[in-house]
Amino acid sequence: MQKRFEIRSKILFSIFAALSLVFLCRLFFIQIIDDSYKLSAENQSLRYIDKYAPRGILFDRSGKKVVYNEPLYDLFVTPKFIDSDFDTIRFCQLFDLPVLEFKKILHKAKSYNAYKPSIFLSGFTSKEFAPMMEKMYLFPEFELRLRDNRKITSGIAAHVIGYVAEVSKKDLEQDSTYKMGDYRGKSGVEKTYENALRGHNGYEIYLADSRNVLKERFDEGEKDVKPVSGSNLLLTIDLELQKYAEKLMQGKKGAVVALEPESGEVLAFVSAPTYDPNILVGRYRSKNYRMLLRNDSLKPLFNRALMAQYPPGSIFKLIQGLAALDELKIDPSTGLSCDQSLVGCHSHPYASDLKRAVQYSCNPYFYKVFSRLLYDVDTLGRRTFNQTKVNQWKTKVESFGLGKKLGIDLPGERAGQVPSKGFYDRFYPNGRWNYSTIYSLSIGQGELMVTPLQMANLAAIMANRGYYYTPHLVKEISGDTLDQTFSVPHKVDVDPEYFTSLIQGMYAVVNEPGGTARRAQISGVDICGKTGTAQNPHGEDHSIFIAFAPMDNPKIAIAVYIENAGFGGRWAAPIASLVTEKYLKGTTDSIKEKRILDKRFY
Repeated sequence: MQKRFEIRSKILFSIFAALSLVFLCRLFFIQIIDDSYKLSAENQSLRYIDKYAPRGILFDRSGKKVVYNEPLYDLFVTPKFIDSDFDTIRFCQLFDLPVLEFKKILHKAKSYNAYKPSIFLSGFTSKEFAPMMEKMYLFPEFELRLRDNRKITSGIAAHVIGYVAEVSKKDLEQDSTYKMGDYRGKSGVEKTYENALRGHNGYEIYLADSRNVLKERFDEGEKDVKPVSGSNLLLTIDLELQKYAEKLMQGKKGAVVALEPESGEVLAFVSAPTYDPNILVGRYRSKNYRMLLRNDSLKPLFNRALMAQYPPGSIFKLIQGLAALDELKIDPSTGLSCDQSLVGCHSHPYASDLKRAVQYSCNPYFYKVFSRLLYDVDTLGRRTFNQTKVNQWKTKVESFGLGKKLGIDLPGERAGQVPSKGFYDRFYPNGRWNYSTIYSLSIGQGELMVTPLQMANLAAIMANRGYYYTPHLVKEISGDTLDQTFSVPHKVDVDPEYFTSLIQGMYAVVNEPGGTARRAQISGVDICGKTGTAQNPHGEDHSIFIAFAPMDNPKIAIAVYIENAGFGGRWAAPIASLVTEKYLKGTTDSIKEKRILDKRFY
């Protein structure tokens, strides 16, 4: 019996000794090796206060400030500290907030993380928050954080600059470097150059009590991380030219795009009607955005310069003429009669050569030119329409940057449309289509679609006598030049020698009797242009004009598209000439300017 007791005692002692050893080893591991418990304890008492990096500043091509930062206040909450004793009514009265909205925002914050601070209300200016500041001590569950607000000089260039907004749930899922409460570019160059502009956020660490009241800095700030400011952008736009172009487009729907031909830099970029980009920052951004998006029938958020796809009208005759010259279907001296039984036209003298055909914008002339590109002629002179030649024509047209995205550094660019043989085969099975089906393409109508940006690029191609650079809106990022993509010339599929007669025609359009754009003349400047009038089944035709100036060593290429404004020479041409004159001379024709400013189409 005694022996059995001793055995049991030894067994129990061994068990206790083993358990004690296990506990001692675990305690050693926790206290000496593994610091996760220490960190967990610290996380209960430490508060990481984000310090937002200032976004980069935007300057125009001459160094004038276009976008800068001004302080705004955001209110953050840590949901776990909102208990049943919280005075919801008093808080809502102070911030003029419906109780249901309070509960909705709090629920969203809890869903994100109940133990971490998240944004509750945002976008308060110093003036707005001043009346609330003295009562914030009543709500220690909330903390105030300072961030930068984007401010746009003069409220212009909305479709160039874009806007920033709080990251969405989708943003957080797609990019783990963001967290709730962060802001990012949502449109314009703010979006395209987000990674450069955003910088890198930092944080400060504080000790906090059980009620989330901040005490002293942790470790005297040694563990803090300083924010790194975003990079500054030097834009290509001319601030004064942009202001002036927007002024001329008041009361009109359409677009103005001006380029520097020798570089592809965008000098002015207007989509009309526009809006004041400053209303899409701050506390009421969401409300104002919904107002612009849903309640404004004029669609000011729609970037017509980049996204609207229009028939190019008669400006497309330039490409038709160049293609026919390059394919040896005509020569500069080719004269063709204005046979209006083929297609309608206006009264004008006989187009004795290609220059005069451009000057008078003769529809039947280019009807015949286009047919020569698509017909085969046998040894007996018999002509047969060849559907496959539509694809050859399409390839040449696309070399001018049509039917594809040019690659501008803005989001949302549309490609337009250049139809192919396959396009018509889908609508007319078994090849049941011929030249009479598609002849409207000869004068820039029908299924052909281009954007105002592509029209301006066509003007730059004419100015350069056969090549273009990818249009872009940013010259430098914090002093560093951009990717070489924007400095590579793109040559069109036409020999440069064939541009001479077309450019002479463009000069005659503006400067010689019988030209369709005499209103575009500029005293002392040789401007070359081409009018267009695009048919519109829903109302008045659209007014189009492209131009470049001076004729030799061009400094600006421009496209103007005005919806429902009639002939190209009536409204689009004088607007283009005013913008061109402003850029080249710094002055404008006051009489012409008053006529444009007084005219409104809505």
